[in-house]
Amino acid sequence: MNLYRYVLTLCCSCLLASCGDSSRITDWSDVGYDDGYAVGYNSTCKLRGTMVEGEWDNEVYMEAYNYGYTEGAADCRSSK
Repeated sequence: MNLYRYVLTLCCSCLLASCGDSSRITDWSDVGYDDGYAVGYNSTCKLRGTMVEGEWDNEVYMEAYNYGYTEGAADCRSSK
């Protein structure tokens, strides 16, 4: 019975330890590029408004956002 309780406690501890803040984003360059690309493509093609992360104070995000926006707008223009 003690072994069962020990294993159960260990499993529960592992499950609880694996619960983290899933909304925390660590790679801002990917997020910025994706946001910028979507906004650039959608606004140039006049498709719709786009929800973005909007981490405007983050330099990495902003640089990637601007690059993605440029590429998204260029892809829209080339697809017409």
